[in-house]
Amino acid sequence: MSIEKDVDIQVCEACGCAGEIGFIIKEGDEVAEVMVMAPNKAQLEAEFEKYLALAKQVSDNVEFEVSPLDDDSTELHARFKFEVSAEKLIFELKSRSLAR
Repeated sequence: MSIEKDVDIQVCEACGCAGEIGFIIKEGDEVAEVMVMAPNKAQLEAEFEKYLALAKQVSDNVEFEVSPLDDDSTELHARFKFEVSAEKLIFELKSRSLAR
């Protein structure tokens, strides 16, 4: 007795590709956190200015707070509070180009 299986092989047009299907926008999720690393305080401040400029492009009313920096700091933590969750999401997507 033999069992024959009819197997239909389908080729996927996107083989080897991965993608993000979507994002969930939740109410009350308006705060984006950023960590910047650089060898010195001056470069930390310069890199942070790029994030701040981008945040202000997304929303003129963005609020932010930055961790205190010493002269020998190599890491900066910042929080950006947007008016709505969608602005935060837009900022996070656009800021991917700044992250190294």
